[in-house]
Amino acid sequence: MSGFPKTTTSRRRAFAALLPFILWAAVGSAHGATLEEIKKRGYIIVATEDDYRPFEFVQDGKPTGFDNEMVDALQKYAPFKVQHEILPFTGILAGVVTGKYDIAITGAVMTLERMQSLDFVSPIADATDYYVKRKSDDSIKSIKDLSGKTVGVQAGSAQLAHLTQLQAAIEKAGGKMGKIVQYASYPEAYQDLAIGRTDYVVNTIINLTTLVQEKPAVFALGQPVAAKSVAAWSVKKGNADLLAYMNEFVAKQKANGTVPALQKKWFGQAFDLPVTFKPEF
Repeated sequence: MSGFPKTTTSRRRAFAALLPFILWAAVGSAHGATLEEIKKRGYIIVATEDDYRPFEFVQDGKPTGFDNEMVDALQKYAPFKVQHEILPFTGILAGVVTGKYDIAITGAVMTLERMQSLDFVSPIADATDYYVKRKSDDSIKSIKDLSGKTVGVQAGSAQLAHLTQLQAAIEKAGGKMGKIVQYASYPEAYQDLAIGRTDYVVNTIINLTTLVQEKPAVFALGQPVAAKSVAAWSVKKGNADLLAYMNEFVAKQKANGTVPALQKKWFGQAFDLPVTFKPEF
């Protein structure tokens, strides 16, 4: 992220800068429950995000969305109980690395950096980054028009790391990257975009498509701003038996029609995704 403009929130900026080190430093000391230990104690600790539509969110006091319905399917499938923890995204992946949670069942984007401390289950959705703007903003028609404009993105997210690709594209078109504002959650970012505090927000195609469908008079979807990405669940790196178990679970849910049905319900389409995926960044 060298050369990026400073953000407006020092605490979030500091956290985002330290997160890769926190994850790296935790790898050597964290344990992370194995599948055998999970079966012995009788439960698996699953972490999901509190507000990341349509993957997972809380509505009328009840967890819902694609991932939460898959958690329900896991509870029916597994010979052990599911202890479900719901929290902001910034604590989820670090919690898996440190062994606080056994698995992150959240729409986290696979990145090379995250793969240093996490192993990812078979992909569950396309997660390529796009930008979204205010529908009324006629000054933005393509990526070159993003030059000098303020972008909103979630702190600690893959989208934040992927902004280097957007910066390169803007500079190739003769422009420069504008100010980057980091948020604790995407709903905050969308709110600031709607009222004009930022010019555009970068998130995955699924999340932004959902946003535009819900508020077509307010937002308009733009173009892809990074290489193809996928979203997948994750376990602590090296936890091979648990990874194999979750891959088997996902494979069976794909075969019995549960995954494609939930993808159509929450994402608007079923994805033909590879069993394994290696990100470019």
